[in-house]
Amino acid sequence: MRILLMLAIHLSHELRQSGNCWYLRRPTFFLYFPLLKALTNHNPAPIEMLPSQTQCPAAVAILGAGSQGRRIAYMWSSTGNDVHLIDSQPAQLQASVEAVEGMRQQFKAIGSHGRIHTHAVEALRGALEKVWLIVECVPEKLSLKQQIIAQLDALAPEGVIIASNSSSYTCTEIIHGLELAHKSRVLSAHTYWPPETTAIEIMGHGETNPAHIETMMKECGEHGFTPFQVKQPSMGYIYNRIWAAIKREALFAAAEGAATPQEIDAIFKDILKTAKGPFEQMDVVGLDVVLDIENHYAAARPGLPVKPREYLQQFLTQGHLGVKSGRGFYEY
Repeated sequence: MRILLMLAIHLSHELRQSGNCWYLRRPTFFLYFPLLKALTNHNPAPIEMLPSQTQCPAAVAILGAGSQGRRIAYMWSSTGNDVHLIDSQPAQLQASVEAVEGMRQQFKAIGSHGRIHTHAVEALRGALEKVWLIVECVPEKLSLKQQIIAQLDALAPEGVIIASNSSSYTCTEIIHGLELAHKSRVLSAHTYWPPETTAIEIMGHGETNPAHIETMMKECGEHGFTPFQVKQPSMGYIYNRIWAAIKREALFAAAEGAATPQEIDAIFKDILKTAKGPFEQMDVVGLDVVLDIENHYAAARPGLPVKPREYLQQFLTQGHLGVKSGRGFYEY
């Protein structure tokens, strides 16, 4: 027992010297106490050990278990770190756990994988005690995202980074008008369609701590993402600013009857040699999400044509949302 205690003290010293681990501000004895009990057989019951006891950083939390949330959960758990997935719908949480397992089999992931812990939103505070990063993946509604970010800032321990996965709202827009206690830890971390597309864009606001940007760039790179830093606040980040113009003109051409969605996709793929055309990509994203984003761009940039949004609305009125509903521009 004396040897084990000396080992714990030594490990505590080494980890404190390395820095960057918020959980090491807590008394080290409590960090290693479960480990000591297990090794000395004082508690024969199996103990669940989160990677936070052996790695820095530790677990990640994701608020929103939809199509993006579950894919982000797969990425962050791919190297052995646990993920805490939080959602208001139990069925969504269960589907996400199954989806992550399916991706592990589909992509033949090897090595150790972290556990996916699921939580109801009522357990949010407890889940945030176990993580170094919380990513919000709620629907693309500014008021909702502002409400979520304010709540996360109030509940998360001071050292936890708060990231928004918004595809069109910058973190500058999201925090505007909010009274946050720790504004410097808020940033944007936008993904596309991992693990097939590994790009992630990291963007801060005027008061984001540069150290948090550096941490995100480093950790994203070590967890299978391809990180890109957006150096100035930019609606649509880098790629989506380009994609928005392509998507809007594709919708405009279809709305005017110049060509069908299928014909536009075909010529797009023939010339650019891409796997999917714009309409196929919109089906994957979800036509409701695409319309929300288009409405945001239209509000921010007066003068954009209305026909692309009207064309999208026709599909939504019929309940055709894309892949998730079984039908969009294509049938699935």
